Formats: sequence, C-alpha cells, structure tokens
Amino acid sequence: MLTTAQIDQYHADGFIVVPGVLSPQQIAGLRAATDALVARSAAVLEHDAMFDLEPGHSAATPRVRRIKNPDLWDAAFAAVPRHPGILACLQQLWGGRGVRYDISKLNMKSAGFGSPVEWHQDWAFYPHTNDDLAAVGVMLDDIDLDNGPMEVVPGSHRGPIFDHHTDGHFCGAIDPATPGLQLERRRPCLGPAGSITIHHARALHGSAPNNSGRPRRFLLLQMRCADAWPLIAKPASWEDWAGLLVAGEETLTPRMEAVPVRLPYPPARRQGSIYESQSELKNRFFEAPREAVAG
Repeated sequence: MLTTAQIDQYHADGFIVVPGVLSPQQIAGLRAATDALVARSAAVLEHDAMFDLEPGHSAATPRVRRIKNPDLWDAAFAAVPRHPGILACLQQLWGGRGVRYDISKLNMKSAGFGSPVEWHQDWAFYPHTNDDLAAVGVMLDDIDLDNGPMEVVPGSHRGPIFDHHTDGHFCGAIDPATPGLQLERRRPCLGPAGSITIHHARALHGSAPNNSGRPRRFLLLQMRCADAWPLIAKPASWEDWAGLLVAGEETLTPRMEAVPVRLPYPPARRQGSIYESQSELKNRFFEAPREAVAG
C-alpha cells in the first residue's frame, strides 16, 4: 500500500498524506451518515455523549464541531477502523505488528465558523509503553489551505513532550510562546476527499479555523500497535480490550521503550472534548473564525 518513500517520510517527518484510500462510494456513505447525525443535533442544546457543539448552535441552525465516537452511532463509521487499506498502511509503518483501535472523532469545520484546534501532541493525553501510536485522518471533503487543514511540525515526533498545562492544570494545548516549538516550519496536510493522513502520536499539530465557504469534515481514528499498553488508564475488561484488535495477533507482552512522558494531571478543569479543555489556554495561536469575530 505504501511506497518505500512514504514509509521513510513518515519516520522522518512524523506524518504522511496517502491519497485514494477510501473510494468515492465509501466517502458518499460517510457523508450521508454525517448529515443524518448532524440532523439529530437539532434536538440537543448542550454538549452530550454524541455531540460537541459550536457556539451559536440552536435547533433552527444546528452547529456541530465534533461527533464523538461516530462508530457507536452509525455502521458506516464502524467499518472504517477495519478498512483494509488503513490497516495495511499501519502494519507497514509498524513492522508488521498487530493493530489495535482506540476511539474516533469526527471533527466538523463548517463553512465560515469551523473552530480551530490549538497546538498539541496526542501523546500528552495518553502515554503508552511505546510510542507506536498514530491518528489516521480520513478526509470526507477536499482539504486545502482555505478550509482549515491540519498542520504538523515535521520531525517534532522525535523531540520533547511539551507542557500542555495552564495555571497548573492540564488543558490539552501548548502555549505558542513556548521555546523550541518551531511553528514556522509547520506544513499543512492537503488532499482530495478519500485521502488519509497518518500522524505520529508525538507529532506537534493543530489546525486553523475554516474561513472558506466549504465544509471540512475530518474523521480521526486513534490507533495503536498491539504491543503498546496504556500507562494511565487500564482496559475496562479483557473482552473489551481484545475486541479492539483489528489486525494481527494478540499479545500479553507489552513492548517497553524509553520514551518521554508527561502525565495529563491535574486533569483539565473543563472536560468533554479537546475544544473544552483548550478553552482554558490563555495565549492562543489561531484566530477565531471570522463569523465569530464579526459577532
């Protein structure tokens, strides 16, 4: 599935974009499922287990910035973590080892008011015994420079784990004034619908608001190597844990590596999603959407 050049780029930069992994028919099915779920948000007035809502959301004009765990709500999304193309890519990057699914989220940047995501490293939220963890992003729409693409600092997956705290509490975001971030080197992840991104759990990344007239719907799957075990949250049950294995063989031998770790404690004051936690960050990098600025 991946070329040698793509594998080398992932290990050097910490991320790649792979076009044409999902078919137009699969993307059409996911878009239809997304529209159906967003329609259900009209009956919701506050964040809940399914929806994280944009400011200004109402029954008349539903505004959703994230659908949480969409695989729990629609069969079209439930099939994506087992997509053979996605699993083939991950096994190539992880030396043929097994792959375990974690969770998913559908980040919705609607035209004109899609919220940004401040700079962070996924690893700060869930350190494991080794760092063969990645997020796979599925582009449900064409993503370009105007509609809020994810941006990654190349090579940052080999650097330190930066402080994600504010006023002594974890907030899931990094103060952009922190020395050593090298945000001027950031690169956007662009591609047509059906493309996927794969970014390392330690890679520094974020995304600007969507100021275009087009949506940017981006499904993110958190995936981990089968021999990577969480350091801060044990599995709810063995059956649940084993059921998340989507490729390869199960193992009871965690692979232990010397990887840098910062724990996400004390926990964020505002829970529910990264948007809520990051609202505590005082010094922000990305501007608010133009519509929000205009009031």
